Amino acid sequence: MTNTGDKDLQAEYEAFLEDKAFPCVAAKAALARNQVRCYVAGHMACPHHDAGILQFLYEFVDAYRAAGTSFHSAAVLFKGPETTSEEAFDVLLWQRLQALADLDRQTYAHDERVDADPASPAFAFSLKAEAFFVIGLHPASSRPSRQFGWPAIVFNPHAEFEKLRRTASYEKMRHIVRKKDLAYSGSVNPMLTDFGKASDVYQYSGRQYGPDWQCPLHLDYAPTKHHPAP
Repeated sequence: MTNTGDKDLQAEYEAFLEDKAFPCVAAKAALARNQVRCYVAGHMACPHHDAGILQFLYEFVDAYRAAGTSFHSAAVLFKGPETTSEEAFDVLLWQRLQALADLDRQTYAHDERVDADPASPAFAFSLKAEAFFVIGLHPASSRPSRQFGWPAIVFNPHAEFEKLRRTASYEKMRHIVRKKDLAYSGSVNPMLTDFGKASDVYQYSGRQYGPDWQCPLHLDYAPTKHHPAP
């Protein structure tokens, strides 16, 4: 890897999504509609950019809520570490998510449409009371579809997935994604489950966890009554 500027890194990410073999059709749709937003931070282990990342994601939430359109995605792209392992990235992912949640809960409650307990099948990560499905990307991922050249955390609005589930096209789209991932990666992600069957945290990192793994997130949001997403 070589040093890269912010615009170069964002261009790399967009090219990653545009790759014909990349399986996520929702990400491709967001890019085609110019609804992918990117923030470039420094080393993933450093908390220096946490406030900037959070502000970027708050602005993304505002824009997403105001847009009234489908397929939105926010990507936080890190300039380091340049080399990592799947285990090391996993540690850094949970560190950054914990730090963001600790800052967020000072102002906002957890999205009441989902659970705040990472062990719950109805859990979703929340910022500015907006639930997200989180995806980790990095060069050492065991999943080829997540092998982006730099560490990254992608935030996709959870409500969009819930909205899609109520449409006739959802099952077709899910089948296409899984078929393309099988062709791209040689197997379907063993951590893949549908929302409500197991916690989404098993899918965030891309790492295959053992049966005794426990999510390291400790979320101290004030309790809220859980309501299904609208």
